[in-house]
Amino acid sequence: MIKVLKPGLQTTVQDEGRLGMYEIGMPPSGAMDKFAFRVANMLVGNQANAAVLEITYLGPELLFEQDTQISLTGGNIPPKLNGKSVAMWETLSVKAGDVLSFDFVQSGARTYLAIEGGIDVPLVMNSRSTYTLIGIGGYEGRALAEGDTLITGDLHERKITVGTTIEKNLIPTYGKSHEIRVIVGLCSYRLTEESKQSFLDTEWIVTPEANRIGYRHKGKRLQFVEREQPFGAGSNPSNVTDLGYPIGSIQVPDGIEPIVLLHDAVTGGGYATVATVISTDLNRMAQVKTNEKVKFVSVTLEEALKIRKENQLILKQIDERLASL
Repeated sequence: MIKVLKPGLQTTVQDEGRLGMYEIGMPPSGAMDKFAFRVANMLVGNQANAAVLEITYLGPELLFEQDTQISLTGGNIPPKLNGKSVAMWETLSVKAGDVLSFDFVQSGARTYLAIEGGIDVPLVMNSRSTYTLIGIGGYEGRALAEGDTLITGDLHERKITVGTTIEKNLIPTYGKSHEIRVIVGLCSYRLTEESKQSFLDTEWIVTPEANRIGYRHKGKRLQFVEREQPFGAGSNPSNVTDLGYPIGSIQVPDGIEPIVLLHDAVTGGGYATVATVISTDLNRMAQVKTNEKVKFVSVTLEEALKIRKENQLILKQIDERLASL
């Protein structure tokens, strides 16, 4: 068991996500940085979908009551074991009585803590992920709180040698400026040609309204093509009658402050979406902090699929290498 001495700013249980429920209005939730999530599980020999802790900005303080192995990946929220700094992206040994704590975030925004066997919480719609907006999944449907007790599961596949790590060139780095690749559309035709270009040329600043539901950005106001609003649409030119929102889709209510909708967002609504973040770069988006800069870069569908395939190959290579050790 693991006791929560301090919960951190927002620490939730997450796995791959609640997939296949979008058509009934249920977002997937799940780890926002899928690359870091997958590698964390690999480094402790877990099954790919074992639940981990997603730690945001300020980490928890955890007391381990059993010997186990852990790994920490993603953003650099510097971890300490019994007050001494320990490495990230590496298989670590933890003994009963050890306390894991964290300093405040240095780069990136979210760290993933995988524990041998995974976090054992009830499955809700085939997922252990927390969806705090309606209070389901994870640990009682909420972020961790002081005094909570976590139980580890049995989703362990193979033993990994303590000290195992991955190649340094495969470990992402997180700066304060980010290029996020997008496919322009579905409703980009609603923007004027000048505003379409401004959307890509502007260096946007992430506002304090940045969480698992979405990231709001400030920069330049975008203008919509004038038209008579169709029946059922709102009066604002950014309104449409109704639209499904893919994860990563970007809406610009009233042309002000583009919002990138993320893993806990609603699945549809009445705002035009002008672009969608490619799936691979949702990992990057998860590691962007308030007041950091974002530049959206347009890519084609073919380029996005190629990028996704390359990312999948990297994960496969990491897994195969760790399996061979």
